[in-house]
Amino acid sequence: MMNRYACITLFLAVVAWSCESASADVAGSRPNIVFVMADDMGWGQPGFNGGDPKLTPNMDRLASEGMRLNEFYTHSVCAPTRSAFLTGRYAFRTWSDWRSEDFGKPSYLAKLGLELAHNERGEPTRRIHALDTDERTIAEALRDAGYFTSLIGKWHLGEWLPEHLPMGQGFQHQYGHYAWGIDYFTKTIVHNAPARFAVYDWHRNQRPVQEDGYATDLFAAEAERVIAERKNDDRPFFMYVAFNAVHGPLNPPPGFQGAADDPMAIREAMLKRLDTALGRISDAIDQHGFRDNTVFIFTNDNGPVLEELSQPFRGTKNTTFEGGVRQPAIIRWPGHIEPGTSKDGLMFIADFFPTFVTLAGGSHTQPRPVDGIDMTSMLFEGGQSKREEIVFDVSGSVRMPTIRRGDFKLMGDALYDIANDPFERSDVASEHPLLVAELKTRLSEIGEERPPLGDKPLLMDPPLPYVYGLEEQQDVPAWLIQAVEKVRATQPKEWAEGETPWPKAPIGPDASKMTGLKDEAVK
Repeated sequence: MMNRYACITLFLAVVAWSCESASADVAGSRPNIVFVMADDMGWGQPGFNGGDPKLTPNMDRLASEGMRLNEFYTHSVCAPTRSAFLTGRYAFRTWSDWRSEDFGKPSYLAKLGLELAHNERGEPTRRIHALDTDERTIAEALRDAGYFTSLIGKWHLGEWLPEHLPMGQGFQHQYGHYAWGIDYFTKTIVHNAPARFAVYDWHRNQRPVQEDGYATDLFAAEAERVIAERKNDDRPFFMYVAFNAVHGPLNPPPGFQGAADDPMAIREAMLKRLDTALGRISDAIDQHGFRDNTVFIFTNDNGPVLEELSQPFRGTKNTTFEGGVRQPAIIRWPGHIEPGTSKDGLMFIADFFPTFVTLAGGSHTQPRPVDGIDMTSMLFEGGQSKREEIVFDVSGSVRMPTIRRGDFKLMGDALYDIANDPFERSDVASEHPLLVAELKTRLSEIGEERPPLGDKPLLMDPPLPYVYGLEEQQDVPAWLIQAVEKVRATQPKEWAEGETPWPKAPIGPDASKMTGLKDEAVK
């Protein structure tokens, strides 16, 4: 009979062999990929990060079923993060550090040395800006690898020309809104800068759709429907569910019983509704038999608007402090990830691009190189992170030039030792002058790789459409016009000089702490 020591040795060998065998099968294994992204959620809001567990039971359940990433980073604002995810490239390379709506705001344009555009009728309007169609997106890479590709939720990488919309960038199914932030009930964007009135922004397969209901609930229902349909399709699927929750406006969900004038109660109700929606998607994956062959990821695009929601980290959305760029992230893949674990090591949102391509057995060959690093070994094989550096912003970006290298992060002239001071209380630049100089040189050099912007000659016309999407201007339905006019009738008709519905361009490291709704023209 085998002695106890030999039994243990054999058992460990079998476990090691099983893990190695599973890892060896990861590349090209072609799992389904469901990537769920929240919007403006703070690090400290989920229960597994110290938040109220009664608000996030499904997030916490997912964390117990998967692996949490302790050092997962994004850009500090919506559109830059989304472009980095879709292209595997830093946002400055695609000019996505400048959002489409920024090209209708004088203070943003001033940073580029541009003036507000006017059409041939003399009406002020927006210059067309979007993710370049020559970029290869993860949707295109996975579609070419034989995947069905679906986007449900917020796009925020162009809202006008068809080639800039999701189905022009590799998605075979689209549902949701194109621009930055809808009203959860009316499905309108509050303004189309420089126009100051509402625009309808709710579409299925790039046609306007009329639906009642709360946006978070509708996104979950669409995801459930699309997942159910995959049972009749032999192709693996890639589903990108980009919730607008908990981004403003502060629209409490149906059944909200808190005080209407209590913004924190409203935020908590919106978070709980998001959590419920996440649970519905997870349950749909399980109920239709996809659980074991689906990489299921939940994360967030950038920090919150209130620093108290970033706790224990400093900073908010629009800043490159940890509270603006370090995000909760969970990955579940039964048989490949040990449940209830966590993982240290730098990972950036762009890293999902090459990682997904590897899982799909797709091609890594493309004209423009990616900044993302294949993290297959880190995530699924017990390896360490291969990433040593993250470039958050460079000179010429809207926000503060910032780089992370190893344990240190340089923000403008300030240096923080993140390993020993993750809450960024002490600027240690004076203690490391050579490192500061080195990192500034690196930022300057990589910033020079930004391509030319061009003169942006295309304009949005009409400047104030009823609905987003150039092709959707044809035969705008009567119900849509009536719905938009109803919203516009409630909006202010006059504004004090210099006042707008949008904040001015951010300045400095505390960029989110903007005062008032003043837009500063070129002086």
